[in-house]
Amino acid sequence: MSKGFVAAECESGEAGAEGMRLDREGQAEAFDAIGDRYDEAFPYKKGQLAAAEWLIRSLAGGSRVLDLGCGTGLPTARQLVDAGFEVVGVDLSRRMVELAREYVPGAAFRRLDIADLGPEGPHDLGRFDAVAAFFSLLMLPRGEIPVVLRMVHDLLVPGGLFALSMVEADVDYFTIPFLGNAIRVSGYLRDDLREVVEQAGFAVVEESSYTYAPEISDVPPEEQIFLNCVRRG
Repeated sequence: MSKGFVAAECESGEAGAEGMRLDREGQAEAFDAIGDRYDEAFPYKKGQLAAAEWLIRSLAGGSRVLDLGCGTGLPTARQLVDAGFEVVGVDLSRRMVELAREYVPGAAFRRLDIADLGPEGPHDLGRFDAVAAFFSLLMLPRGEIPVVLRMVHDLLVPGGLFALSMVEADVDYFTIPFLGNAIRVSGYLRDDLREVVEQAGFAVVEESSYTYAPEISDVPPEEQIFLNCVRRG
């Protein structure tokens, strides 16, 4: 799963907290329109498959896993369900949740904003043995990403696992063209991403990267970073 934006022409936007939330609803509408074209545009997901395999090898059978920004449920939710885990997927796009429920009936999917999932919050989903967030946090402004990482930390049981991927780019909530729509994306350079993840209370135990060229004309090649992490504390 990729949002492909490294060399795209970007445009900065300013918004307050409420404005950013409204803008994120607009991003969800863009993904509603994209629908199942997303998986057609990004068919090769070697890094994502490998990161989910790390979770599968590392977790006990029947573990509870959150797929944060699940998209269509492919491949991650299906991969985890097939491994015998209890999977909960969340996404803000109504259409993506509909497709995920169709493609992966063995998981539970909810249409929710990832910023609202904290323990004791309005949509407390309980605790998880692992969280996967593949290219979902890049849909947030940088100012929100450390907050969401702390939320993920609090959603995990002690020693819980966190598999994260981002695209390497020094951008903060910039507008790019994407499959005929406009979305806003954020990114970090590699060392900066490790720093923000570690400051949120995680130990990075494995790191990998992949150069990926999406099969669409409006998105350039990108460098995808995958971090396999363990919750500290």
